This record gives sequence, C-alpha cells and structure tokens, in this order.
Amino acid sequence: MLDKFLNKKSLQGAFWIIAILTTTILIYFSANLGKEVPPLPNSVKSTSGETLYTQENIINGKGFFQEFGLMGYGTLLGMGSYMGPDFTTELMHKKLIALYEIFAQKEYQKSLESLSEEEKAIIKTKVINDTRSVQLQESGVTYSDEATQAFKIVEKDMIDFLVNGNADWGYRGKVITQEEAKEIIAFFDWSYLVATTYRPTKETTWSNNWPNEPLIDQNATWESQSISLWEWLWLWPLTILVLWISYEYLIKPRSTDTDSLAEPLKITSIFKSQEKLLKYVPIVALFSFIQLVLGGYLAHIYANPGDDFIISQELLPFNVVRQLHINIAIIWVTIGWLVGGLFIAPLVSGKDLKFPKLVDILWIALLVVGGGGLIGIYLGTQGYLRETWFWFGSEGREYLELGRVWDIGLLIGLVFWFLMVFTTIRKAKQDILVGTIIWSAFGIATLYISGMMPIHKIIPNFTVDDYYRWWVVHLWVELTFEMFASGVIAFLSVALGLVKKSIATRVMLFELVLIVLTGVLGVGHHYWWQGADSHWIAIGGIFSALEPLPLVILMIEAIKEQKHIKEMGKKFEWGVPFLWLAGSAFLNWLGAGWLGMVINTPIINYYSHGTYLIIPHGHVAMLGAFGFIAYAFVYMTAKANALAKGLEWSDYLSKVGFWLLTIGVVIYSIPTLIIGFHQTQVAFEKGYYFARLRETLEAVDAWMWFRILPDSMMIIGGGIVLLDLIIKIYFAKKKA
Repeated sequence: MLDKFLNKKSLQGAFWIIAILTTTILIYFSANLGKEVPPLPNSVKSTSGETLYTQENIINGKGFFQEFGLMGYGTLLGMGSYMGPDFTTELMHKKLIALYEIFAQKEYQKSLESLSEEEKAIIKTKVINDTRSVQLQESGVTYSDEATQAFKIVEKDMIDFLVNGNADWGYRGKVITQEEAKEIIAFFDWSYLVATTYRPTKETTWSNNWPNEPLIDQNATWESQSISLWEWLWLWPLTILVLWISYEYLIKPRSTDTDSLAEPLKITSIFKSQEKLLKYVPIVALFSFIQLVLGGYLAHIYANPGDDFIISQELLPFNVVRQLHINIAIIWVTIGWLVGGLFIAPLVSGKDLKFPKLVDILWIALLVVGGGGLIGIYLGTQGYLRETWFWFGSEGREYLELGRVWDIGLLIGLVFWFLMVFTTIRKAKQDILVGTIIWSAFGIATLYISGMMPIHKIIPNFTVDDYYRWWVVHLWVELTFEMFASGVIAFLSVALGLVKKSIATRVMLFELVLIVLTGVLGVGHHYWWQGADSHWIAIGGIFSALEPLPLVILMIEAIKEQKHIKEMGKKFEWGVPFLWLAGSAFLNWLGAGWLGMVINTPIINYYSHGTYLIIPHGHVAMLGAFGFIAYAFVYMTAKANALAKGLEWSDYLSKVGFWLLTIGVVIYSIPTLIIGFHQTQVAFEKGYYFARLRETLEAVDAWMWFRILPDSMMIIGGGIVLLDLIIKIYFAKKKA
C-alpha cells in the first residue's frame, strides 16, 4: 500500500491536496482575524473622567516604537530583541507594584513592606479584582482612580528611560522626545491591557495568560499544558515513521528505478551571464563577514552593556547594530541564492540568458537597495528621518526593517530575478526538480508582499501587524525557502552524480509534502502570546521538527555515493560546494529541527518566550539552512569559473573556513542554551519580569563571555572564506 502511495504521482497529488487544504485554512483564519485580535480603545479614561490617552495616541506610539527601532532593543509581548526589557512586562510589573502600594496606603496607611502576610493577601485580592475588572473594548477602557494613579507613576518612570536612557542596560537615549515617549507609553499600556484583561466570555487574557505574573496569579493555561503533552506523544512516533518511510520506501532502490547515476557535472566553458555572476561572489562573502563582525560587537554589548566596544555606543547603538546585523544577513543570503538561480538556469536550459546584461543591472540594483536600506536604518533609528522614516528609514519590524522604498526595490529585484530564471529554463519545467526551484523562487518573490500591506502606512494594530510579519518571516523560512532549498539540493545531488534522479525525486517530493503539511499552519506557533486566540496553541507546529529529516537522509545517501565514487577512483571536482550543502542539511536539522523542537511546545515557550533559549534556534537555522546554501552557490560559481579557465584550485582554505563556521555555530548554541535555561527557570519560579532583568543575566556572566570562543571562530571562518573567494575569483593562476 505504501509503495503505491510513495510514488511520484501519488506524492505530487498529496502535495497539492495538502497545500490547498492548509492554505485554505490559513486564509480562513486570516479573513476572520479581526474577530479575535484585541481592539484599540477609542480612549482610556479614569472613573473620574480624565482622559489618559486615545486611540490616536496608541497608533502614534506604535509608529514611534517602529521608527526608533525599539523592537531591535527590547520586546513587546515577547517579540523583538533581548538586550532590553520586555516593555509589556516592564510596565505591567511596575504598574502592579505601584497598585499594591496605593492600595496598602489606602487600606492600612502603611507601606506594602510593613504589612502582615494576611494584610498582603487582602491587598493582593484587591489588586487582582481591580486588574480583572477592566475590559478592553473599542468603545473605551475605564481605569479605577487607583489604576490611574499607578499608570501615571509608571508613565513618568518609563518616559524618563526612553528619553534619557540607561547606560547599564545598553540604551543611551537622547533620540526620543518627551512628547514622542508619552505616546509610546500609551502603546505599551495597550499591550499591558492585552496581557491582563480577559477576552469576552473567557477567563483567559487576550495574550493567553502570557506572561506569568505571580502578583495577579497569572500563569499558563491547561490548554498550553495539554497541547504540549500531545506534541511529545506524537513527535517521536512520527519521527520514527518518517525515518522508516524514508529508508524503506524512498532511498532503497526499486526494480522500477532503471536510471543510473549521472556523470558528475563537467564544465569546459561558462556562459556570459555566468561570467558576470563572478562579481557577486566576493560581495556575498564580504557582507557575510561584516554580519559576523557586527554579531561579535553585539555579543560584547550583551555581556557588558555599560561600556563601549571599539566604537562609542552613541555612534553605534545596540538597536541600530542589531537591525544591521539581521538585514545584512538577509541581503547576503538573498544575493547568494540569486547567484544560485542565475547559475543553474543556463545549465538546465543549455543556453544563456537572452540578455546577459540584466545580470549587471540586477547587481547594481541590489547594491543600491542594500546600501540605501542599511543607511536608512541607521539614519531613521537615530532620528534623522522623522518626516520620512517609513519610506526611507527603518520600519522597525523585526526582520522587515527596510524602509518601504527599499522594500519595493527588493521586491522588484526578486521578481526580476524570478523572471530571468523562469524565461531561461521554462522549457525544462516538466522536470519536477527544476519546476520546484522555479515555483518556490516565485513564492519567495511574491510572499514578501504580505509584509508590505498597506503599502503607504503602518498597520495600526500590533497583533494584526505581527500576524502578517510572521507570514513573511515564517512562510519564507519554513515554506518557500525550504522548498527552494529542497529542490536545489535534490537537483545538485543529481547533477553532481551523487544520487539517482529517481531517488532524489521521491525524497524531495516527500520533503515537500512535509513542508506544506507543517510549514503553512506551523506559523501558528508565533501567534501564541501576541494577542491571537487560543486555537493557535493547538494549530501551531506539532510537526515542525520533522521538516529537515528527509534532507538529512538525502545528504547521507549523497555522502555514501561520494564515497562510492572515490572507491571507483574517480575524481570528484565539486567537493567544496557539496561540503557546504551537506553542512546545510545537518545544521538545518540541528537549528530548525532539534533546537526548534526545544522551544516549540507551548508550555516550554510560555516561560522561555523572549529569552536566550530562542537564540540558538534562529542563528543555527539561518546560517546553516540558508547561509550555507548561499556559500555552496558562490563556491559552485567560483569552481565553474576555475574549471572553464583552467585555473588553479585549492580546497584547503575553503574547508578551514567551513569547519570554523560549522563548529563555531554549534559551540555558540551551548552558552545561549545555558543562559536561556537559566532565564526560563527564573521565569517559572519568580515571574517573567525577573527573567529579563540585567541581574538575572549577570548570574550567568561567565557564559555570556564564553561566547568569545564561538564568535571568534565564526568571524575568523568568515574572514577566511572571504579571502579564499577573492583569491579564487581575482588572483588564481593558470594551471601549469
């Protein structure tokens, strides 16, 4: 029975059925999103009628929050960067403490500290009743006089922080004005309402009871517990099933597999467009190296936020550098993948691009968009583009910080790239390996649009905005990028003579089925705590850890075939590109799969959300799953150039760079996991507010500094790769 299902035709059918079904479900929930997200109140008033802020203040505050890159410094509802506080929890905890003190004075004319345990229990009941009596409605919100007083106390404190900064927390301030800060606090207070007020007809908050806060007895729901249990119950049997199916029905040769291994790709000449790609190669390596250096800078500030590191934090503040670090990564990976698509297209079609000059135009456009976007991020976040920040500065949405003009430029570049690739290889589209590359490239290009709506202004509601932000980030990384990577690895494994086409096709199709099964609705694990309804806890990511498994199995088969080739005495010219592909498969499993599994159960994520426990997942997956494929593409381009021109080639520096980066990023995950475990323990025992305090990180200070080792390894590795590619492209000598 499984034999019949796991053939090419059945797997293709399963792919389309699952893709249509999961996409329809996602569209349905998106169409009804307005019914489940927390509303923006027209006004927030005290019982005595005083207006504290309005809906316009909330929206303006969200705009300033984005403009000044505060998501690149701290988090809101756990979303953002981990240098600073979670602004929701910071305001929430301090407001509740103030409310405790106010009620203590009102009831007993004493400070909270001097009360007996019985009196404290009475005060706690009053604070809980006061907090839970508030209803978040579009018509308006009413605070008690005590809650109003508490809000004003915290408002003053947080305005001072935003305006004047706190060097000990790695935030120097001096950019945001008093008026701007006041509206930002209105936005923060709205997020406090999301985290503390109950949904209509439910006794859980809009954020599904996140964060845990002992001051009001707020903790994880049973739903988070039970879904986590079901995830673990399903995870291991499904993992075993996937492994068994992959080996027994996908990789094992069948009697119907009449094809044999292809001869490894032979290059005797390169097309004009491929020649023009050579200038892209060092740019990819240079941007990668710069990103790694900026990562080292950030690591130092994380460990010692009060001091400058080489350059003054006034010139290079943390939130600016973090945005640059992320966006440079996106730029160099994107360019590397563009190189791959444009290199493969002529190989498949056997002819060059119709207009090779377009490769030069795309190169210039990418440099303009990339350079302009990065400069805009710096100027916008530093307050130099107050009137035009949305268009030319930083949009301030994590991973999507490029200003809208640069957004549009990047989108045009991606569509332009897709059309160049498509028009070149459209005659080969009946080949399913090539077709996967083409249409996933189309998905990469068009999916970016979902993060650009509305095109002319910000989305007023943070929950709605974050919902569609994750459409780009998650559905790019865990859907279209994964599909593209799967197609490319399968195609190249065949082209390099490592895997039979029949086996590669089956494994790739099975991987595509898993990707659409888990990737589309798996976006739900990003929606647990930012204001979406509790059904996302059940929907989000039970199978997300399974996605990379067939890729790893494909690479195991490829390694076996490479050894077989060596045993036969054949020279394998493509060892370096293949090494990066194999490393990508392993780090994809480690970062996206195993480290993703660590945080993707609701009950673990409830306490670890917005802590260091998240960091290794993102870093290992990004570098391994996507960065290493970009490296493979540029090394393949460089190798083709060397073969076509008879240039000298040494694998030595390439392999040194590879192993430094690979071992470095694996070691990097160790201290970040340990720090994350410590923060998660603190969140569980004391409350999430304490997990984000600087004092909590200082307790694991040695592990903060331990990052010098893996960071140095990766920076040196990136530098060696840059040097190696410059030598191979510009200084390689003709073979004697």
